[in-house]
Amino acid sequence: MIPAVSLTEIRDLMRRYDFFPRKKWGQNFLIDGNILNKIVSSCNLNRDKYIIEIGPGLGALTIKLADNSRGVLAIDIDRDLQVMLQEVLAGYNNIQLLFANILDINLEEELVKAFTLPTIQPYQVCANIPYNITTPIIFHLLQKCPHLESATLMMQKEVADRIMANPGGKDYGLLTLTTSYYAHSELLMNVSRNCFYPRPKVDSAVLRITPRQERIKVNNEIVFKNLLRSSFQKRRKTILNICTDFSGQDKNQIRGWLEQWGIPPMSRPENLSLDDFVLLANNLPTQEA
Repeated sequence: MIPAVSLTEIRDLMRRYDFFPRKKWGQNFLIDGNILNKIVSSCNLNRDKYIIEIGPGLGALTIKLADNSRGVLAIDIDRDLQVMLQEVLAGYNNIQLLFANILDINLEEELVKAFTLPTIQPYQVCANIPYNITTPIIFHLLQKCPHLESATLMMQKEVADRIMANPGGKDYGLLTLTTSYYAHSELLMNVSRNCFYPRPKVDSAVLRITPRQERIKVNNEIVFKNLLRSSFQKRRKTILNICTDFSGQDKNQIRGWLEQWGIPPMSRPENLSLDDFVLLANNLPTQEA
């Protein structure tokens, strides 16, 4: 079956199955074929590798991914999509459907199971992810998927802006630095809200997120993450006061260390780079564990 992409096709398909998009699942279906093709092209798919799609929706992207890869594991939380997807995807023997909450499963175990693989192989992820759980999905992929090669993700533009932000801007913060700790991110395209049905209230963007081959070295990851969290909970404070509170050391001693390390004591958290925070986490005396 030809997948539904245009607004007319999508409405017709949903009408035949008496299906209505659910706001709680963040169901906004792409109705622009050009954007769809650009996403597939930007994935740099390999016909010898598998891909996981999070939120296949009505299957339009799923089919294009299947045409350009060894196989697709398409995962959705909404079982009411099952009959529609089985019709749309009929004839494709390299697509496996799984209905589950993406945050509750081991993606790599499910990929092995879906295609009866002898062992997990490097794979990619492509997804139009729900706005309300964008950040949890990103960190689920980065923290629990060691064989992930890259993730091409469509998300709320505001979140993409925060991930891609540079030091000193209002969007720069905890999400920027935590994502950067795990991966390199690249903005591929912006997508207007007019390209979706139902039309969301915000625009979207597509990012490619590629896990770092070698993790940035921190002496204690818990201390590092706690320092980041503490800093941006108090982002109006100077880094001098933040480090003093965090470490429990004398402020004048902290001032001397910051100057020695090349970090202006009166700077704010949003002015510090990832390397600055790594340096602080690795060198500040602290009781954190």
